[in-house]
Amino acid sequence: MPAFSEFITFAAVGALAQLIDGALGMAYGITAASMLLGLGLPPVVASASVHYAETFTCGASGLSHLAAGNVRRRLFWALALPGVAGAVIGALVLSHVPAAWMRMALTPYLLGMGLCLLLRGRRAPGEHDDRIPSATRPLGLVAGFADAVAGGGWSAITVTALVARGATPRMVIGTVHLAKCAVSAAASVSFLWHVGASHGVAVLGLIVGGVAAAPLGAVLTRRLPPRAATLLAATAVLGLGLHGVAQALR
Repeated sequence: MPAFSEFITFAAVGALAQLIDGALGMAYGITAASMLLGLGLPPVVASASVHYAETFTCGASGLSHLAAGNVRRRLFWALALPGVAGAVIGALVLSHVPAAWMRMALTPYLLGMGLCLLLRGRRAPGEHDDRIPSATRPLGLVAGFADAVAGGGWSAITVTALVARGATPRMVIGTVHLAKCAVSAAASVSFLWHVGASHGVAVLGLIVGGVAAAPLGAVLTRRLPPRAATLLAATAVLGLGLHGVAQALR
């Protein structure tokens, strides 16, 4: 494939993945990595490319959410600092714990949280609690660790847990996106150490496509009713869980 055509292909992948992630608050890594694998990239390269790109796309998306009023600063710091620590710890054990094991461990959690959100979204909308939910810092630590070890899971863990505890969906999605930028940067440094820089066209295409789609994702999140955002997030999480089941049964 010529370099320009390859760049356009990866830019389209990045834009679609970021649009989905911006609207639902999750699934960028899963969406982008699966499409990159379908294009023939090796799994390690696909995962590394996604993390490199996420450092920039999540920054653009997070700033867009900040401008749209979708970010709570106290929640951001409560998630970002432990999340970075978790990502660094996860990178240290990455070479000793197979990523497939972590994905299998996350599968029942994703299924359970998806069902919880689905049932919550079917109820009549009520008052949301704007306080920072308890155990947010340990949640960020676990999510950062899982994201580094399993190649994804930050948004799936944090968004589902916080929304299930009554936090306003659009505020959770925006804050998680901004915190994800710091977590992705920490994971990227680790990937550079273990894997190195490769497939620059793929990374550049993901970055350009993702940055271009980030503002639209933020606007979509702001305009979606909380109940609709919760149901969409539940559907995405259930899809991730069922994907894990299918992979385990192969």
